[in-house]
Amino acid sequence: MEKKLERRGLGRGLSALMADIQVEVDGPSSSPRRADMVVPVEKLVPNPDQPRRDFPAESLEDLAASIRQKGVIQPLIVRPVPNSDRFEIVAGERRWRASQLAQLHEVPVLVRDFDDTEVLEVAIIENIQRADLNAVEEAMGYRALMDRFGHTQEKVAEALSKSRSHIANLLRLLQLPDDVQLWLREGKLTAGHARALITSPNASDLARQVISRNLSVRDTERLVKKPDAPRKASGPRGGAGEKDADTRALEADLAANLGMGVSIDHEPGGERGRLTIRYNTLDDLDTLCRVLSVMPRDGSI
Repeated sequence: MEKKLERRGLGRGLSALMADIQVEVDGPSSSPRRADMVVPVEKLVPNPDQPRRDFPAESLEDLAASIRQKGVIQPLIVRPVPNSDRFEIVAGERRWRASQLAQLHEVPVLVRDFDDTEVLEVAIIENIQRADLNAVEEAMGYRALMDRFGHTQEKVAEALSKSRSHIANLLRLLQLPDDVQLWLREGKLTAGHARALITSPNASDLARQVISRNLSVRDTERLVKKPDAPRKASGPRGGAGEKDADTRALEADLAANLGMGVSIDHEPGGERGRLTIRYNTLDDLDTLCRVLSVMPRDGSI
């Protein structure tokens, strides 16, 4: 390839990457970006770290119909695959899939020499800014940035112009059982329903009730707080009293910071209690061990 590939560094955070995908974010009404070249569709391969996992057939068919009429207006962003004549899709996989349905043989592309970090960040930014990701996919994207590349919640929030609480609340959704996460991805539950279920030890059972009874978020919150709903023991003695608001808030704060399930259980009538942290993977356990190993030993926080 004779054209020198443009390198965009991360020294200015994500601002340099945003320059490439700004037109993508703005949508079809924006002025089309001039492509570097056109590439046969069979020479393109999806990004394995693409945060989007669901491509609804009806949505793809609608886009394919538009492409048949107008073509691919905005170029895909790609990067060369080393030692081959192929390109990996950085942004625009949905257009690539729809172009194949429209029986296009080639598509316009912008070629960038992105590294792995930049590829994931561009993919996440493009999808989040377009509001294309469901809550679980968005949370998985943030988690990938943190686990794979060592970004903190604060850094991710700042780079993507999101509040830290937004990042933390979405990450908490990944504490839910797999079946609840699936219903959330399928649209059977909203993010509001899911957040209400996070603190419940029987989230799957309650989620089934929410879906079958078509409950609102407020109804779901009341269902979770019902006295007859199964609850974890409140302490070593097995008391069944409902936790106070301060305890629940502290649990939520710790869970948001750690990205893991946290339960605080006080012994009735005393100051002793138990703090339980639930991890889902060995990677989570490694993260927890790192956090605990760097805490001050003098008791200060």
